Amino acid sequence: MMCNRGVYHKGWSAVTKHRTPWVTTGEVGVSFDDDVWERYDGGSDWTQANDLSKQQPDKLHELQRLFLIEATRHNVLPLDDRAFERVLPDISGRPTLVGDKQTLLPGMGGLLEQHVVNWRNRSWSLTAQLEIPDGGASGVLLSLGGHQGGWSLYLKDGKPAFAYNHFGIDTTNVRAEQPVPAGEHQVRIEFAYDGGGIGKGGDITLYQDGEQIAAGRIERTEPIGFGYEYTDVGRDAQSPVTDDYARGDNTFTGTIRWLEMEAGSDSHDHLVDPGQVFHYHMAKQ
Repeated sequence: MMCNRGVYHKGWSAVTKHRTPWVTTGEVGVSFDDDVWERYDGGSDWTQANDLSKQQPDKLHELQRLFLIEATRHNVLPLDDRAFERVLPDISGRPTLVGDKQTLLPGMGGLLEQHVVNWRNRSWSLTAQLEIPDGGASGVLLSLGGHQGGWSLYLKDGKPAFAYNHFGIDTTNVRAEQPVPAGEHQVRIEFAYDGGGIGKGGDITLYQDGEQIAAGRIERTEPIGFGYEYTDVGRDAQSPVTDDYARGDNTFTGTIRWLEMEAGSDSHDHLVDPGQVFHYHMAKQ
């Protein structure tokens, strides 16, 4: 675990600490070859108080060799002592569950962060096709995370708004001045990432039917993962990302036709053709 290794065999154990598990950022500073191994009598010294590695180096070497054999058999090798970087597919080289474009529909909820487009450390957009009833609508369009960190696109008193909660330390709010009128409309947020590494800032722009209605800036972003609260369409089911809406009573009161999330694109029309969304899904059948 975290490249701290151990092996137990016939009453004897050998262990080595490579890194402190809760120190999740920065360089480890120790190569695998420089890790210090310890050897214990697992039968009489289960608390591992008496290190016998110096008295019995040959026995230690036997257990170290056994660890390499078993690690090879069970696909533990090669060892990877990066921390949160392994969560990012672009850095770790592992496959992703979704691509760079995704359509989300009403009723979808309880999604983990890994179930939606990877928006971290890059530019991204989220477009919501809505039907607003007479008298207006309010509530959450899409929420990700919670009060300890996350972001949310929503309507407050009928006005489009976006909140970015940076681990509960600070929250950036961008709000439009006018409510969305009754009828079919499209609300969109675009985030333009500064680049130059992970966790950098960027500019936020809100659009309604392709026209800019609000703008703001986030000075720093979450580079790896907010945690275990869900991503929900049409509500914020767990702890609220922002104080702009209440816990539990935040379901969108209009109709969400669909939401389209896209990352890594450089679109400048600020509008998604609903017909293109249909053709996109038909092409994936």
